[in-house]
Amino acid sequence: MTYSFDNISILRDGKRWFPTMGEIHYSRVPHQFWAETLNKMKAGGVDIVSTYVIWIHHEEIENEYDWSGDRDLRAFAETAKKCGVKLWLRIGPWCHGEVRNGGFPDWLLHKNFEPRTNNEEYFKEVEKWYRAVYEQVKDFICSPGHAFTADNPIIGIQIENEFGHCGGLYDESGEDHMRRLQQMAQTVGFNVAMYTATGWGGARTGGMLPVMGGYCDAPWDQSTTEIEPSGNYIFTHERNDHNIGSDHGFGYGITFDIKKFPYLTAELGGGLQVTAHRRTIATAQDIAAVATVKLGSGVNLLGYYMYCGGTNPDGKLTTLQESRETGYPNDLPIKSYDFRAPIREFGQVSDTLRELKLISYFTSEFGSELCDLPADISDDNPRDPSDFKNLRYSFRTDGKCGYIFINNYVRHHKMAVHDGLAMLASDGKTRFMSGNLQNGEYFFLPFNMTYGGVKIKTATATPLCSVGDKVVFYRTKEDKATAFFFAFPDDESEAAGKKQFLVLTHADALNAWKAVGNRLLISSSDAYAVINEKNQSVITGRGTNASFCVYPDFDIVPDGWEKTGSVNKNIDAELEPVLFTKYERKTNISAGMLHVVKTGDNTYTLDASPLIKTLSENAKQKNLSDCFVTLNYIGESAKLYGIKDGKRTLLLDHFFLGESYPWEIGLKRFVGQNIDFEHLEMEIIPLKKDADIYLEERPQFDEASIALLRAVKYEYEWSYLL
Repeated sequence: MTYSFDNISILRDGKRWFPTMGEIHYSRVPHQFWAETLNKMKAGGVDIVSTYVIWIHHEEIENEYDWSGDRDLRAFAETAKKCGVKLWLRIGPWCHGEVRNGGFPDWLLHKNFEPRTNNEEYFKEVEKWYRAVYEQVKDFICSPGHAFTADNPIIGIQIENEFGHCGGLYDESGEDHMRRLQQMAQTVGFNVAMYTATGWGGARTGGMLPVMGGYCDAPWDQSTTEIEPSGNYIFTHERNDHNIGSDHGFGYGITFDIKKFPYLTAELGGGLQVTAHRRTIATAQDIAAVATVKLGSGVNLLGYYMYCGGTNPDGKLTTLQESRETGYPNDLPIKSYDFRAPIREFGQVSDTLRELKLISYFTSEFGSELCDLPADISDDNPRDPSDFKNLRYSFRTDGKCGYIFINNYVRHHKMAVHDGLAMLASDGKTRFMSGNLQNGEYFFLPFNMTYGGVKIKTATATPLCSVGDKVVFYRTKEDKATAFFFAFPDDESEAAGKKQFLVLTHADALNAWKAVGNRLLISSSDAYAVINEKNQSVITGRGTNASFCVYPDFDIVPDGWEKTGSVNKNIDAELEPVLFTKYERKTNISAGMLHVVKTGDNTYTLDASPLIKTLSENAKQKNLSDCFVTLNYIGESAKLYGIKDGKRTLLLDHFFLGESYPWEIGLKRFVGQNIDFEHLEMEIIPLKKDADIYLEERPQFDEASIALLRAVKYEYEWSYLL
């Protein structure tokens, strides 16, 4: 399998490919959970895993490299190989990534040259860094002209980050700089098929494949009030989101010829990392609506930053988070890099992953055709992000068939209701839908598209994937009306067509997961399913009972499970019923205990050892995977310490978002890791009534400040093979 690109899309073996890419920082995730996390990313439909190789995480002290434990890049590449995912390395040298010095070690900044300039001494240091990285991954690189195999998962390299947009050189010398870095990486041995560079906001790309970004809000904004609505909720051919609704002309701030490159993204916000002064809460709908708009604007790769949250490692000399003390614009948590990502800091599968999965399952199945359908965006679309009245829509079409995209969602704003909506394709003939478009709705629908040999003239359901002998769609509105208007040539094809389509409710689609054997598994809302590196289906969830339904049924009842009946999941009454088989089992989890004692005005002792012991004992039975402790507190922030001999070691921290968003901690990282402490201590930093902090949920104040632990609870997570 070979990789390349043209001006439309990435090509795999010469054919159009629409991948989904998700960012994880291996050095921010405990290495014992790498495989589990990559499997969750795959379950979310991620094809390519991107990751920064963060310089300061590996060479904090000059010439003393650390490639051990969570920093073991070679082991991470090996894990990716075993899990069957492709890798895109972002080797810097500068990354930002909310890291101290943007990833530069302190010692580099003390040299007699300015980093990110065309200084030969700087280039020598970068080349040494590139060589160190290459030595870790040289056995895993997919070179151009060579077939990709499971042994070489690295298919692409990103050079630098936001060079010319956020630091660096802002003129033609910046292009020279980027070309020099690429040449240096190639000389070292990074001979890959695709080199990328971030392309937004005037960034210099050096002729490399540009990748774009877009976030639903800006926690780095220095204001502490509500900011203007994001232009990323508007359909546009403009790839540079900063210019939407501005006085600049089309393409202002773009340093490359967009006609020569496909429209790809690497930094669609999969969430938002909170800052000390701005506590934005990115919801699943906030993120998925942006992704839908980008898809309708012509994107042919959806890349999310971040897709997986994590925890900052400990530094040898300093803490490793971004801070104003180091000259950067934001103060970040010392430890937490949760990012409210699709996969959270402690491995929780979030609602965001479920929403984005609807798109990634679609692009995985039908994306190659979509790549060849250009975006057709009508001039009557609003260009002002503050226009909440006029309809936002686009087509991706070749003039005969395609998809309509509609967005009536803008974060924190109410959109106009559109009554009796009837949409026409660009040919002026094809009717899409009629009815009311409500505030907060976003979706896309096909017209004149063929699935499994059957042409659908129009539809009020969205394609998801194929499974068994069915093509699966889902409804964006929860009603029982017919989903399709077919274009059957004869009665025989109509009868066959009505047998092969399955239409799920939106709720069932959110909880639908691909399983081994080309099956579709639908879980409860507090569970999810993955296919692990051994090609086994695994279901994980919370609560005292485990259950799911599956189509087609298993050939053999899975060990420990009981078949309890069947249920028709096809909500379209015009189509043939599709019976999913139901399975159940008891979880039989030992209770354990959590002891909490207030020891000071703002401190609490937490004895979680009984829960950790229960986790350790049940892990051998492979049915208990984690225990989540929820700390519902009010304060500016909170810290969790390990206590031994009266000394405190910071383990975790958290920025308060509001009482609806408590701090949830997974305990499994404390099992069998030789973490030597007598007990845990929680400290709450008081939140002042007059604190200049943007909070979407501000508590009620009876006094000048609050530091209060309202409630503590815990819940086990189970995991079973199928």
